[in-house]
Amino acid sequence: MFQPGYQPGSFSQNGCEGGKQARRRCIMAQSPNRPEPAAAAYSKGPAIMIAAIAALGGLLFGYDTGVISGAELFFTKDFHLSPGGEELAVSGVLIGAIVGAAVAGQLADALGRRLTLIILAIIFAAGAILTALAPNLAIFVIFRILIGFGIGAAAVVAPMFIAEMAPPAIRGALVSFDQLAITIGILVAYLVDLAFAAAGLGWRPMFAVAVVPSALLAIGMFFLSDTPRWLASKGRWDEAQRSLARVIGPAE
Repeated sequence: MFQPGYQPGSFSQNGCEGGKQARRRCIMAQSPNRPEPAAAAYSKGPAIMIAAIAALGGLLFGYDTGVISGAELFFTKDFHLSPGGEELAVSGVLIGAIVGAAVAGQLADALGRRLTLIILAIIFAAGAILTALAPNLAIFVIFRILIGFGIGAAAVVAPMFIAEMAPPAIRGALVSFDQLAITIGILVAYLVDLAFAAAGLGWRPMFAVAVVPSALLAIGMFFLSDTPRWLASKGRWDEAQRSLARVIGPAE
C-alpha cells in the first residue's frame, strides 16, 4: 500500500520505475496483499462500500436458495408436477451452479473481476424474469439452470473481488460480507415468499423480485474499478494505481 504523502499519478514517488517486470513487482508489492503498518491512517469507508456492493453477489445466491422453498408450493400445482418433476424443478439450479463455478476463474481472469460480476448480474436478472414467465416445466428448468450459472460463478468471483480490493487490516472482515449477504438473502427470500403467499400473488413475483438486487449489483459494479492486482497482471499500470488509491481513500 502507498505511504502517507503519496500523490496519485506518479509511480516514481514509490519506486515503481524500470521495465515491465520491475513495475509489476512494485505495484504487486503495494497492492492490498501485504501488511501495511500505516493502513490505519486511511479511511476504511471506501473499502467497506466496495465490499458491500460486491457482496450483493452473495445476496443473490442466498435469495435464490431461499425463494424456491415458498415458490415450490405454488408452481408444483400450476405445472401439475409429479414428485420427479418437482425434484427436477428444484435441482435445475444446481446444474447451472456447477458449470458456473467451474468456469468462473477463467472468466474472471480473462474479462476482469468487475466485468464478470456485471455480466453475471445481468444473467441472473434475465434468468429471474424468464423463470417468472415460464409457461411449463421444461422452460422453467432451462431458466433455472441459467440462474444457477449466474449464482455459481458469482459465488467464486464476488469474494475474489473483495479479497483483492480489501486492505490487509480488514480483509477478513470484508470477505465475510459475502457470507453475511448469503444469509440475509435467504431471510429476505423467506419474507418475500410469506408476503406474496399471504397476498395471493403466487410464485411468479417471488422469482421476479430477484431483478432488484441483480440491478443493484450491476449498477454498483459499473461505477467501481477492477482490482489493482488484475489490472497490474494485464500491464495496465496507471489504472491499477488509480484503483489502489480509490480503495485506500482519503486520510482520516
